[in-house]
Amino acid sequence: MVEPVRLARDPAALDGLPSVAKRGVTGAEDFAAIVAAGEPAIVQRLFDTWPALAAGMQGAATLDAYFRRLDRRMPVPVMEAPPRHKGQFAYGPDLREFTFTKRQAPLGATLDRIESLIGQPDAPTVAIQMLRLDQAMPDFVEHNPMPLLPGIGPRLWLGGAVHTRTHNDRDHNLACVIAGRRRFVLFPPDQVSNLYIGPPDNPPPLSLVDPEAPDLARFPRYADAIAAARVAFLEPGEALFMPRYWWHHVTSLDPYNAMVNYWWGGSDEPNDAFLTALLAFRDLPPGERDYWREMIAAYVFGERGDVTSHLPPLLRGPLGSMSPSARAALRQQLRAALL
Repeated sequence: MVEPVRLARDPAALDGLPSVAKRGVTGAEDFAAIVAAGEPAIVQRLFDTWPALAAGMQGAATLDAYFRRLDRRMPVPVMEAPPRHKGQFAYGPDLREFTFTKRQAPLGATLDRIESLIGQPDAPTVAIQMLRLDQAMPDFVEHNPMPLLPGIGPRLWLGGAVHTRTHNDRDHNLACVIAGRRRFVLFPPDQVSNLYIGPPDNPPPLSLVDPEAPDLARFPRYADAIAAARVAFLEPGEALFMPRYWWHHVTSLDPYNAMVNYWWGGSDEPNDAFLTALLAFRDLPPGERDYWREMIAAYVFGERGDVTSHLPPLLRGPLGSMSPSARAALRQQLRAALL
């Protein structure tokens, strides 16, 4: 465990957190077992034959030239933080704006700018983030396959020394580093109340705490979050599997970094249900809140054992196993009720 006082004055203390385990994968069954375990894992030798990895190993100029050859001239999403923020992609002071701007720009000009900023003191931090490679560079998908995730489109993250504030994803995430080194600080999903998450209606919701310089006087519960945290250092050629909802703070450790990631398996339904629950339950009187808390524990999460065994299966309705048609009918019922 990292001592909170030491953490507050020593950003390098993050490096001493318990390490994410490294796992070997020889095929789809091994990877499925990692996903089913629901724990982060560093996976090695998944993409050793990628031309993109070979180019990244040779440096920024070679990898940039590789991407230029694949470019279909689509605008790419670019984020930029001014020098005063020192690469921090986080909230601005009012929590409604961010420390970075977003725009669309040509790929070639953006790569030129990122490369020109390497090694410059007091330079802005520029990054291409979430670029859909299957749309912008479809040949990338053919030349750099990921057989473990057929049909899942990869995204590119490329830029300077970015520090992305703690956030999470609704999907599983496989992050494959092809240039530079990255550090991921990971927090289990149940640490949400200790991470001081920002406004949910201003996506993406980020933690207000800077893990590299946490203000424990302002955010005292963060000491519990960091006690539960883990760290993963990724070199080029390594991948990190992050189960959905795991919180992660990502630091690009070199002046030039590139990563390809895959998101899959998520659904908007749980988040929609959560927002509906805020609307329906939060302002109820205490007794009614207790009733619905028990109903959810018993019938949604199964925390009271089998509470429907006294009913014939055909009479369990939505409390039992639902067919696709029954799920569709229930969705339609809910849509009508919420309009």
